[in-house]
Amino acid sequence: MTSTTITHPRSGERAPTVTLWMMMVLTFVTGVVDAVGFLGLDRVFVGNMTGNIVVLGMAVAGADDLPVLGPAVALATFTVGAFIGGLVLRSRRKVWSGGVSLLLGAGALVLALLGIAYLVPVWVDAPALELVASSTTAAAMGMQAAVARSLAVADVTTVVVTSTLTSFASESLVGGGLGSVWNRRLAAIAIIFAGALVGALLLRLGVAVPLLLAALLTLVVVALGHRALHVPAS
Repeated sequence: MTSTTITHPRSGERAPTVTLWMMMVLTFVTGVVDAVGFLGLDRVFVGNMTGNIVVLGMAVAGADDLPVLGPAVALATFTVGAFIGGLVLRSRRKVWSGGVSLLLGAGALVLALLGIAYLVPVWVDAPALELVASSTTAAAMGMQAAVARSLAVADVTTVVVTSTLTSFASESLVGGGLGSVWNRRLAAIAIIFAGALVGALLLRLGVAVPLLLAALLTLVVVALGHRALHVPAS
């Protein structure tokens, strides 16, 4: 097995590829935590805010006893997380700055603490834990989305795939035919699907397991991304 080297982003051409893979891993994380949120935390999307808005609209109409508080709070905390991310990253866009590592590390910490909380029997039965879990996870996903937007990897937002699916169907397939089927657009769609699948399966072992997996994967992204892509402030 041959070893590979990662060239520093300021001096080589490997950085865009490495960044793309880091964002793909975070896309998988979104699938995992959205499965947790919807299936384990009272039908709340913690990454896909479009889903929350739709659920909230139907809930306000009184449809099928859908939740109102959870999606509403998740929308608010996701927005706060994205706002914090924007403040941290506003002066350094399109590079892996220390702020990127800080935001993703904070998100990983949130997921890890929530996973640990669900391992403590007395906390699992706490009535407010579901709301705390969904709202804080949404905040972490808001920060992650701000990072993805700042790094600006084309067609990979890490939290939504509707626009990616549209681009895949209307541009990739139309412009390149079957020869262009496998590209980053399809990969992003497949990876968030895989994340949701894995998250749903791991929920059978308890909420803690998929949350801790999401935290671990995010920490791996932070460690590898910071090591390979970090551009110090000048």
